[in-house]
Amino acid sequence: MSQSHSRRGQLYEAQVTHYREKGQAMRSKRFETLSSRPINRETYIHPWPEVGLAAMHSPLDPPPGIRTEDGLVVEMDGVPRESFDLIDCFIARHSLDLDVAERAMNTPSGEIARMLVDINVPRAEILELTSGCTAAKLVDIVRHMNVLEMMVGLAKMRVRRTPANQAHVTNRKEHPALLAADAAEAALRGFAEIETTVGVARYAPLNALAILVGSQVGRGGALTQCSVEEATNLRLGFRGLTSYSETLSVYGSEKAFVDGDDTPWSKAFLGSAYASRGVKTRFTSGTGSEALMGHSEGKSMLYLEARCLLITRGAGSQGTQNGSISCIALPESLPGGVRTVLAENLIATMLGLEVAAGNDALASHSEMRKSAKLMLQFIPGADFVTSGYGAIPRYDNMFGGGNFDVTELDDWYVIQRDMQVDGGITPVQQEEVLRVRARAARAIQAVFDAFDFASISEAEVELALTAYSSEDMPDRDRVTDIKAANVLLGGPLTVIEVITALHEAGYRDVAANILEMQRQRVIGDYLQPAAIFGEGFRVLSGLTDANDYQGPGTGYRVEGERWTALQDIPQAWDPRTFLPTLGGALGAGWLEETGPALPGDQVEVIVAVGPAFGSQIDRTIGKLDHRAVLSAIVRGIESEGVPARVIRVHHTSDCAFIGHAGAHLSGSGVAIGIQSKGTTVIHQRDLAPLENLELFSMAPNIDLDTYRQIGRNAARYATLKPTVPVPVRIDNTARLRLIVQTTLMHLHETRQVERGKPPSALRAI
Repeated sequence: MSQSHSRRGQLYEAQVTHYREKGQAMRSKRFETLSSRPINRETYIHPWPEVGLAAMHSPLDPPPGIRTEDGLVVEMDGVPRESFDLIDCFIARHSLDLDVAERAMNTPSGEIARMLVDINVPRAEILELTSGCTAAKLVDIVRHMNVLEMMVGLAKMRVRRTPANQAHVTNRKEHPALLAADAAEAALRGFAEIETTVGVARYAPLNALAILVGSQVGRGGALTQCSVEEATNLRLGFRGLTSYSETLSVYGSEKAFVDGDDTPWSKAFLGSAYASRGVKTRFTSGTGSEALMGHSEGKSMLYLEARCLLITRGAGSQGTQNGSISCIALPESLPGGVRTVLAENLIATMLGLEVAAGNDALASHSEMRKSAKLMLQFIPGADFVTSGYGAIPRYDNMFGGGNFDVTELDDWYVIQRDMQVDGGITPVQQEEVLRVRARAARAIQAVFDAFDFASISEAEVELALTAYSSEDMPDRDRVTDIKAANVLLGGPLTVIEVITALHEAGYRDVAANILEMQRQRVIGDYLQPAAIFGEGFRVLSGLTDANDYQGPGTGYRVEGERWTALQDIPQAWDPRTFLPTLGGALGAGWLEETGPALPGDQVEVIVAVGPAFGSQIDRTIGKLDHRAVLSAIVRGIESEGVPARVIRVHHTSDCAFIGHAGAHLSGSGVAIGIQSKGTTVIHQRDLAPLENLELFSMAPNIDLDTYRQIGRNAARYATLKPTVPVPVRIDNTARLRLIVQTTLMHLHETRQVERGKPPSALRAI
């Protein structure tokens, strides 16, 4: 036997030598097959806590603790009061119940974790205790729990007894008849909320109108929103065109909050503004956003999200949209990332917040992995299992593609049936769908006619009735529709005129449903925690439909050496190795600073580049050379007979703020802002920083011809010529492939930020 084993060993060594001599590595065919699986099209990395690439634990996360004197928090999670940042100040003042804080913080975290899964401990008892917990304490509690225990906790702690679901209804052509028909179908299928957004910001009023009318055809009481810049969103709510909002984003680190989105106090004020008009609101956050923005401060994603949730509670919001949302590929690149997403949902419920639990942005190429993640919220139930489900094809989903879409509705139905679980969607018959789609398209047609907007033809209505996607619909005159949208947002028209138009056109039931939605806003009952409308506009909320689940304990834990082994998968790579590949040395110095950038006094377009553009970084995330990109933009501007001026913005790495800074220096008030990774915006001086003329966020898909067209459009805006938005190619898998690389590129650019330094004039040499 020993000689046989020896001969086999010699044969193996001979085979290895054979491959080496041919310059090849011996490979297992099984490993070759596995490497081609969809799961391995995604990115996996080892943790790098110092830059926030750690899901649930970072060495820089503080230990839990609190100390009070005379009713004031003088130390929280190891930070003395004199060192509080603005988030600490807000949490200490508004988010903690100091009457129970000492008892809560002194209760062992493991004991509170066991209470969460103990069927004999009522939900109300846990809510009282967790109301005094700091961010570090909340994180410490859920670290004691495995995924199964967190699911039990979520089932027990969610606010509303009845689970529900939210739909996304968008389309690439912003076609109003198709939007109305799709919204009607989504409402018919049982979605409690329907959310739309826009490809071009100025379409927002028309899109909001279309899904409002369509939703109330499908089922009276479906709540609707249009996800756009917050000031515009608020105006839509004031006009009665929307009934809820979740666009109020909050962040867990001070730099991310201030640089990108004002302060916790202004968010609280904005939430109150919505509530004053009877518009239901929840804030939005999610693990990974701070790391993606380059402002993690070395803290773990879950710790920063716990701070966000305390801000949400302290600001008086009834709920949150969390679950990593559009950042999902970032925590998923790390060990324990999906567990962390479940943990953030659970922490939100521990604070008494309604939870719209994510499962919206495309999370994986792997159907198995995508479904496994969903089950963590699907099985225990959530206030909203997704936020939201693509009730349209993924092609038309302007929220980044969507995790699930209309092609998977039957799968969802069968799983509900298999498990006897309510996932918030109801099976319907084809005849019912066709009926409500036709009625919705004709109802919005009647409103357009009454308002003297560009008419929706009978042919458009007929196509919307049976359409699968916007590819089945004709193009509309975008300039004319944008004019109508401006009239709707800026003129005297409100929801009352919509109701009148529908009533006079014979759609009295739809008019009555929309009128009832306005009456419910005045009553205000649907501003209660986790409120939705059931049949007959009956409010189901944390007060009228409170979760009464009470339902084990210890068991197997993956930890120690076993956990280390499971983390160390072959395809994980060290993110530290990426930064040296970003370039900057080859061709460095081709952009020369010639002095401070001065305000212009002529019609021009400024091209404002980020702090690292063409210096520390020399190509975009799509691997386009920065010199070629800048040349294409300038050629596009000059093709319209407009001069271009190039500046470098030093004080921020945020694309919107780069463009905004350039617009304020431009003689025409129009500028192009571009980050080193290639994300680009056309900005105008009189717009808010987070508004814009055109935004090109899909940087991997922008080619040189598109950059040239961006330059051309900016010049046309500067000279007040009619301008059609630049078409862009959308690849919804790009985020899965490149979110880590994008994060690292943006981190590198953010490191070049010089806060107090004004913009510099540049000259290409």
